[in-house]
Amino acid sequence: MGRIVVEVMPKPEILDPQGKAVAGALPRLGLDGFVSVRQGKRFELEVDGDVDDAALDQARRAAETLLSNPVIENVVRVAPVDDAGSE
Repeated sequence: MGRIVVEVMPKPEILDPQGKAVAGALPRLGLDGFVSVRQGKRFELEVDGDVDDAALDQARRAAETLLSNPVIENVVRVAPVDDAGSE
C-alpha cells in the first residue's frame, strides 16, 4: 500500500482566524520569534499498490475538485509518503 499526502492552505488574501489565534497564543506560552501563523489542512490518501504517476495525478485531481475550495484555498503539495512516513 502506498500513501500520498495532500496539503491545502488558505489563499494569502483570505483571513485565517485560527492562525491568528495561534499566533497570539505563542508569545503567551513563551514561544517568541514567530511573525505569523497560517493554518491549513493535510490529507493522507492510501492507494492500492505503489504510488505512481497515475495515482499522483488522481490525487491532484481529488485535491483540486474535492479536498480544497479553489475560491479560498490553494493546493500547496501533493507528494508520496515513503514507508518510514517521510515525504
